Amino acid sequence: MTWTPVTLEGRLVRLEPLNREHLRGLVEATEDGRMWERWYTSIPSPDGMAAAIEQRLTWQQDGFMLPFTTVRRSDGAVLGMTTFYDPHWAVPRVSVGHTWTRASAHGTGTNAESKLLLMTHAFEELGCQCVRYETSWANQQSRTAIEHLGARLDGVLRGDRRESNGALRDTVVYSVLAHEWPSVKAGLEARVARR
Repeated sequence: MTWTPVTLEGRLVRLEPLNREHLRGLVEATEDGRMWERWYTSIPSPDGMAAAIEQRLTWQQDGFMLPFTTVRRSDGAVLGMTTFYDPHWAVPRVSVGHTWTRASAHGTGTNAESKLLLMTHAFEELGCQCVRYETSWANQQSRTAIEHLGARLDGVLRGDRRESNGALRDTVVYSVLAHEWPSVKAGLEARVARR
């Protein structure tokens, strides 16, 4: 099995396959809240955005990643990026991550709907048995958001990698399994419906 670029559309957001034409919108999105200054994230700086896009497109060609640009449907504003990555087709399992959203969109339901779209595609179209999420132990905002999705804690990989500032990172791993998906989906749909 391989990745097939696809557009996923909800009520609040549209996840478009990442392309070079998204550069300007992604730069504007990262400047909203100066997202790249958060040491515990790997959000590209405005100057590094073109290289980040090229890296993700290379990973897509290599079969490691399927990157998306998150676009708000109400006004067409680019909100950020998200991806499927690290597929294990023998399970099958995919990871969702490399996600960031402009600061002014936090708490608006767009991230919850993005994850609803991604997990619906993973479980219902790709036939995945597991969707995995990883984040830094230091990124409490991300950990809380993942837990609110309905993902369950699998464990902590201590000293797993380096943060952008060189600090040793503990990686927190979460997952949703196929048999849990119906209740997780219902919870996400209810959250999005309130927006």
